[in-house]
Amino acid sequence: MTYTTNGPVAVLGLGTMGGGLASRLLGQGIQVRVWNRTPERAEPLARAGAFAASRPSEAVAGTSAAICTVADGEALRTVLRGPDGILARGGYPGALICASTVAPDEVVRLAGDAPAVLDVGMLGNRDHARDGELRLFVGGEERVFADGRPLLEMLAKEVVHLGALGSGMRMKLLLNLLMGIEVQAMAEAAELAAASGLDRKQVLRTIAGSGFASPVMSFKSRRLASGRFEEPDFRLRLMAKDLMLATEQAEASGLSLPLTAAAAETHVSATEQGFGDEDCAAVTRALTRKPGTDK
Repeated sequence: MTYTTNGPVAVLGLGTMGGGLASRLLGQGIQVRVWNRTPERAEPLARAGAFAASRPSEAVAGTSAAICTVADGEALRTVLRGPDGILARGGYPGALICASTVAPDEVVRLAGDAPAVLDVGMLGNRDHARDGELRLFVGGEERVFADGRPLLEMLAKEVVHLGALGSGMRMKLLLNLLMGIEVQAMAEAAELAAASGLDRKQVLRTIAGSGFASPVMSFKSRRLASGRFEEPDFRLRLMAKDLMLATEQAEASGLSLPLTAAAAETHVSATEQGFGDEDCAAVTRALTRKPGTDK
C-alpha cells in the first residue's frame, strides 16, 4: 500500500516538536488532524485550520499517516494501545510514524503487527520543525520508508534511512547522549569559573567562540549566561529520560559508558530538585553551590 503526502495527516502530541510539525504541514496545504492530552495546546492549531480531536482514535480517522510526538514510552503506549488508542480496535491502515524518543525495543513491541511503521529520530528544535529544517533519522522496512519519504521530506532538509525498525531511536539516543554531556560539561566549566572568581558571562562567550564548542554548546551558552530556562527548547526531564535510556542500552550491550552515566545522574538529580520542566541547560542548577555552605 502506498501512503500519499496529500493527507490528511494526524499529529498526536503537541509539545515543542509536535506543534511545529503540525504548523509545517498546515503551511504546506496538508489537512491536519491533531490531538493532545491537554486540549488547550490544540487551540492555536485549530484556529489555523487543523481539526482538533478529543481522542487519538478520532484524530487518525481517515488519515494516511499518523505522527506520534508524545513525551515518553508510557505516553506512547497510551496513544497506541490505550482504550482510545490508534491500535485499540485493530490495525491502523496508514503509516504509523513514531517520533517520540523511547527505547528502541519499545517501538517494536508497541507497534506489534501494524503493517506500516517507522521510528524517526528528530534532530532540531521547534523552529526547525516549523520551518521544515529538521534532520530525520528513520528506522523501518525499506518499502514503508520509500512510501513515507515524500511526507518526511516535507518536514526536513535531510532524511536518512538507517535500517530496521528501532534504528531511528538508536540514533536519536546517541545524539541526545552527546548533547547532554556537552551542555553539562559547559555548565560545569561555567560554575567552576564563577567559583574561581572569573566572570561567568565572559567565560561562556569565550567557550562559545572557541574551537572547543559544538553548535549546541554555542546555542545553550546564551541560556547559561542569562540564567533564563523557561520556555524550554528541550525539557530537562526529557534529557534525563533519554540519558537513562542510553545507559540502559549500554548495559544491555555489555558496555560501560561512565560519562553518560554521570550525566544521567546529574540530570535526574536536577529533575528531582524540581527543574524538570525547564530547559535542559538548567542542569547547571544541580551544580550550583548552596548559599552558606562550602559545597
